[in-house]
Amino acid sequence: MSPADRSAPTGGRPRRGFGLIGPRRDRHTIPSGDLDALGLPVGDDGTVIGVDAQGRPAVLGINRPTPYEVTLVGGLWTAQVLALRAAATGARIAVETGRAQVWTSLAQAAGGGQPCVSLHDVGRVPPQGASAGSPVVVIRDCGMRPPRGRVMSGPWQSVVTLLPYLSPVAPRLMRKSALVGVQRVSPDEAAQVGRIMNLSTAETQALSTLADGVTLWCTDRDRQFVMTEGTDAESGLLGSARRMD
Repeated sequence: MSPADRSAPTGGRPRRGFGLIGPRRDRHTIPSGDLDALGLPVGDDGTVIGVDAQGRPAVLGINRPTPYEVTLVGGLWTAQVLALRAAATGARIAVETGRAQVWTSLAQAAGGGQPCVSLHDVGRVPPQGASAGSPVVVIRDCGMRPPRGRVMSGPWQSVVTLLPYLSPVAPRLMRKSALVGVQRVSPDEAAQVGRIMNLSTAETQALSTLADGVTLWCTDRDRQFVMTEGTDAESGLLGSARRMD
């Protein structure tokens, strides 16, 4: 009797090196027409910043291996919600601001006690040492005319510049940004934004009538209106959505 024969249990069929053949079951298959039902409603990995016009999650992939600049013409509330949600994905948040008092509560509450949000005076943001394992989002809350700071976007370090209104420096910032967010502005400002971002007439006209919490996010190719609503924890900390501070 061969070694293989001796090792085979009674009634089993020997398989050299693999043991016995297991039980036979039907394969798990579905018709090709049903594949769309398996799709997830999230279009990217990153930070969920709200829902689009169809109620689907709108996701901002802000942690990137390449430099990424964002300009937000809008309110402090939206910038702070973005900071909290980016921190929840594991990013460290560095806030460059001349009004640290409006960020202090957020910095203390974020991260569940872990120091993930740091506050810095304007022009005083130190090197952050961003990496794939420790991405950084720098939020520049420096008023209408943010100075040219030392902090720059880089691999795994994105920079978000908050402008309360369309200031004289806004066109330059918007043109160099990979992503631009615009909340409610005046009709004259809306017309200027429409020219800079090459918006349609309908999109341009909508900018002066947007509700609190609604942002038009624009890239070179895409435009998407997004409604951001605070969670219970965010609303308890920041209050309700608002365009003005």
